[in-house]
This record gives sequence, C-alpha cells and structure tokens, in this order.
Amino acid sequence: MKLLLRILAYSLIALTLFCASIVLFAVSDEPDVQLGWTLSPDKIARAKKILHEGSKTKPDEIGTIELSGDDLILAANYLLNRYSKSAVDISLKENKLKFIVTTTLPKNKLGKYLNITLRLGNVEGHQLPTITKFKAGSLLLPSYLAALAIDWGISHSQLNNYFILATRPIKAVDISAEKIVITYFSSRESLIQARNFLTYNGENPPPDIYREKLAEAIAKHDPKWRLSLAELLQPLFALALQRSTPETAVAENRWAIAAVNDYINRFDPEQTRHAPYHPVFLYKRTDLAQHFVSSAAITASVSVQVSEAVGVEKELHDAQGKSGFSFVDLAADKAGTRFGLMATAPESAQKFQQAMANIKDYQAFMPDPSDLPEHMSTEEFAKRFGSTQSAEYQKLSQEIEARIAAAPIYGQ
Repeated sequence: MKLLLRILAYSLIALTLFCASIVLFAVSDEPDVQLGWTLSPDKIARAKKILHEGSKTKPDEIGTIELSGDDLILAANYLLNRYSKSAVDISLKENKLKFIVTTTLPKNKLGKYLNITLRLGNVEGHQLPTITKFKAGSLLLPSYLAALAIDWGISHSQLNNYFILATRPIKAVDISAEKIVITYFSSRESLIQARNFLTYNGENPPPDIYREKLAEAIAKHDPKWRLSLAELLQPLFALALQRSTPETAVAENRWAIAAVNDYINRFDPEQTRHAPYHPVFLYKRTDLAQHFVSSAAITASVSVQVSEAVGVEKELHDAQGKSGFSFVDLAADKAGTRFGLMATAPESAQKFQQAMANIKDYQAFMPDPSDLPEHMSTEEFAKRFGSTQSAEYQKLSQEIEARIAAAPIYGQ
C-alpha cells in the first residue's frame, strides 16, 4: 500500500511539474506562428467542404477521406478560430504529422500567446496516431506525459464533446509524406448525435418552456397583420430574463434565439397540422427576418467571424443567380451578428434581456435598410464596388455597421 501511495504521489508531482513547465515555457509575448489568418469566402467554403467530406458516406458504411497538408491547415485554422484568435501550421514529413499552434490568451501577466509544437506518428500496434514529440515553447517534454495532460485537458473542457464526436467514428489513420488517409465508420445514431450537438453548440435543444412561450406568442397574433420578428423575440427574452441568474443568462439567451430560429428557418410543414404557421417579417420582408435570425443563431452558437463570412459568401453566391448581391440582406446579417454577440457576451447578457423585454418594435434591433443597393449581378457588383476588399465596399459596409450600432438595443 505504501508503494502504491508513493507511486501515486510521484505521478501527481510529475504531472504538476509538467503543467507548470507548459505555463512557464509555452506562454510568451511572441507567437510561434504569425496570426492574421482570415476567413475569406473561398476559404470558408473549402473548409466546410473538407469538414463535411464524411457526409458522403451513408450511415453504417465504411468510408475514407484523403487530406493534403493544405487541407489540414485550412480545416484546423477554421476550427480553432471559432474559439480564439489562433494560427496553426501543419507539415507532413517522414510519415509524421507536425503541428505548430499559437493561440491568443486572455489578458494576463505571463504573456499574450500559448505556443505548442506537437508531432503525431503511426506507431506499431496502434491504429490511430500517437504523440511522438511535444514542445511547450522551446521546452521539449516527454510525449507520454504530454498525452496524459492533453487527454485530461480535453476531458475537462468544452472541447470534450467535439473530440468524442470527431474521433469515435475513426478506425485508422495512415500518414504519408503527401497526405493522410482517414478510415471511418459512422453509425446512424452517431450522425444524429453530431448533428444535434453542432446545431446547439454542445447544449441541449431549447427547453419546452421556450417552445411553449413561442406558441403562446403566435396564438396571440392577429392573422390580419404581418407577424413581426419583434413579436417573437420580445416575449422569449422576457422569459429568459425571468429564468436567468448571472451564471445562466448566456445559455438562456441562446435557447431563446434557437427557438425563434427553429420556427423561422427550420419549420416543418407537418407541424401545420397542429398549429397554423405565420411567416415572420422585418420591414415587410420575410427574407430579412430569416437572414437576421440565422446570423444571430450562428453567432450565438459558433462565432462572429464565421457568421460574417457566411453572410458575405451567400451574397456573392446570390450575385450569380436571379436574386443578386444585396446590401439589404447583408445589413440584416450584420445586425443579427451584433444581436447574437451581445445576447451571449457574459458582461451584457442580462442587460440585453432587460432591454429586449421592453422593446416596442423591431426598429429597436434592426435599422431600416430599404435605401441600400440590392439585386446586383456579378457584373454590376464588380462595376460598382470591384470586390469586398475595395474602398467603396468597405465604406458602405462601415456605414451599415454605424447604423446598426445606433439602434437603441445595442447602446445598452
């Protein structure tokens, strides 16, 4: 027994020293990988394609995915930047996968960045790659201790559910100098779990009380008039205010947004057998309500950067079709992004609930965009604005953001 306790004590000491080494050597004021990675429309489209590659395989069938080094860099940067400003460099060499990761830390006295270098390789007797090298800044640390600490860190963080969903279907990973080949098997049950988890960012779907409040608000609506988005958001945020504590306000606001988004953008026509469905409007347009709420939901469950990139990407795609590029739609996207950000920021969540509980109409959170240009073809957009990086485009984009910032709800 004494020997067992001694081994346990030594193990805890070793783990403590390991964690202390990471803090002392991995935190720095200089990044190992230069930041500034941005989500252009082309990059986000490619990243989404890579991350959804596995969906081509039917449930309960074995599939494979081949990814180059560039594919891995794009997907990794896309995922990490959902949480904080980060950068990842990945290289394939000698049948090993090397990651150099820099992520921005909250304000502290030790340093601005966390720098980690990690190498994975195929080891005989293991189907999945294992850690073969680990560096915290410039300090080389034992790989087995690194694996232990990483497993513990993931299991005690918000990444745990993502990690389980991502790794559970993987059966083998083969690393070569040119690419990696992933063999996976996804059951129907695991695919449903993944879809539900990603929809609500790891939280459960909105509680029934939010759906009931939504149904109550719709039942009160006079069908002779258009159903305003404010008629749905106001009572749900009033409910969130009643239910919230400082610790739960963010989650309650996410549920309120998700419930409205489910009604507007994911409504099942079969539900009309139980209750009438009314289109939801902003400024006499249903598409603006759809843009606004979907952007708010994406921001609340993912990030501002992803929400903004998705909005621009969609408008550029629409410019090639009948609807054309619309700054009106883009204004609704931007307003929804601001709405989702303020609703789920810990420092503003409860104040935002109070403000939303007392709104009179949707002008409180969505300025009138009707004077903005829309229905522009690709050719017309290029003629008037050149690209989304031009001075003309940026000027109008900033004007839209100024209008949104001046809306009453965002001055709280």
